[in-house]
Amino acid sequence: MSSPISAVSQMLERNQALFVGKRLLVCGALEDDYPRQLAALAQTLTVFTTDYCYYRSQQAALGEGILFDHQLGGAPRFDALLLLMPKAKAEAQYLLAMMAPLLEAGADLFLAGENRGGINGADKLLAPYGEKPIKRDSARRCSLYHGELCKPVAPFELESWFGRYQCKAGDTELTVLALPGVFSAAELDLGTQMLLAAVPPMQGELLDFGCGAGVIGSVLAKRNPDLRVNMVDISALALESSRRTLAINGLLGKVCPSDVYSDVSTRFQHIVSNPPFHAGLKTFYAATETFLAKAPEFLLPNGSLTIVANAFLRYQPILETHFKRVDVISSDAKFKVYLSKV
Repeated sequence: MSSPISAVSQMLERNQALFVGKRLLVCGALEDDYPRQLAALAQTLTVFTTDYCYYRSQQAALGEGILFDHQLGGAPRFDALLLLMPKAKAEAQYLLAMMAPLLEAGADLFLAGENRGGINGADKLLAPYGEKPIKRDSARRCSLYHGELCKPVAPFELESWFGRYQCKAGDTELTVLALPGVFSAAELDLGTQMLLAAVPPMQGELLDFGCGAGVIGSVLAKRNPDLRVNMVDISALALESSRRTLAINGLLGKVCPSDVYSDVSTRFQHIVSNPPFHAGLKTFYAATETFLAKAPEFLLPNGSLTIVANAFLRYQPILETHFKRVDVISSDAKFKVYLSKV
């Protein structure tokens, strides 16, 4: 059964004549089943996503037509690109730079998204690739822009897109590498700083849940040489960033995609996280609540879950429902660090 389509997809549905007969590449902030409809209109359809949750939800229907990774390469083979605007402008720039070399000269460039999500910056985003785009539609606080690839395209160089900074958590120094749109891509956030200052020494198996750029797992690996680090995230950009952060610091760890615990098959002595609660432009709690509620199933006897969360989030009642003991081990006006034991 198909889920309701978003306002952006409803707008695209009104303009789907634009996609008929195209060799179409779709990527960006994919939210619903609408791309499946495009398969019936386009000559060929390829959906590229950096979101493992979306990939899992569409894989059965789209098969080889959907790809999950941090990068897509190959020769020019598409004559139309539909980019659904991600929330971070830098990520949109990254995706356009990566996809443009896959497009033939004269290819259609479609950008769609919510007005409050940055779509009205389409002119600047498309400026390196063609002339000023046409605004094809505007409805329900969403807009669709249409341009044409008519400027030379530079080869995509992945290495040039990594941000790099040094961070210090207590006595532990770390070099962080991160792709655009990844959490903590530019600096170490205050919540993670508080978490790393409060977390006790560890040994055994660790799961860094929602690893982002890999800061938590890498710092803890550096502090605790006997710790075996595992990192999961739904973002392919985050996973590649974590791999790079581990490597540049001479650290070892397993990094793999997982939609909450979908691809987690072992149990751990420790789970540590600064869990996300934003999905796109909406506050989203369901995945984090599932993560907290099911954590005991993935912990060994006497295992612990340590998280940092915004102080206003009511995570303590959830933790107290599923753990024998819950302590707030650090807090201020903005954040709380919870240590929960099974």
